[in-house]
Amino acid sequence: MLTINNRDKLAWREGMTVRDMLVAMGYSYALITVTVNGEIVEQDDYETCRIPDGAEVNVFHLAHGG
Repeated sequence: MLTINNRDKLAWREGMTVRDMLVAMGYSYALITVTVNGEIVEQDDYETCRIPDGAEVNVFHLAHGG
């Protein structure tokens, strides 16, 4: 089980990547920052960075505008 943003739960599965988690949670924003267990994951690594079972994941939507 993963905890997302200290409130949401997501069932973990073997080999789950950051991209898999984003899709499962419905996050589709262009500007997102992700941390897994306090470590920032680079956007280029979302497809390959595996999330361990029980991880604390934070997803930040970066807003911009004027």
